[in-house]
Amino acid sequence: MSDKCNILILDDEPIVCDRLKAVLEKEGHHLDVFTDPVEAVQCLEDTPIDIVISDIRMKSMDGIQVMNRVSEKSKRIKVILITGYATMELAREAMTKGAFDFIAKPFKSREIRETIHKAVEALQNNPASAYEQSMA
Repeated sequence: MSDKCNILILDDEPIVCDRLKAVLEKEGHHLDVFTDPVEAVQCLEDTPIDIVISDIRMKSMDGIQVMNRVSEKSKRIKVILITGYATMELAREAMTKGAFDFIAKPFKSREIRETIHKAVEALQNNPASAYEQSMA
């Protein structure tokens, strides 16, 4: 696996999506960007994704629900949850339920890049099983 990934960005605030997209495009990643969780989940069904960055609080589906849908597709996909309502309790819940990392808004570009780099390293150290590759 190269250090360039397929990343799905999901946040109901377009400005956050734009900011994440600008940072990650400079890194050379392929991006799918959504403001609607239902559309993002549909993309997960149709597109191979390595990393998901999702807001936690959204109207039609929250980030924990999105993360659950991601893990149904593949345990390999790394989910990074972001929120403007960061509390230790919420961070603990997200990590307990399988998030790779948890980032509070407002975030710094460096913080996002470092977290993505850690996720890429984790993916490289844990390649997909033959079953998951055949399902992709």
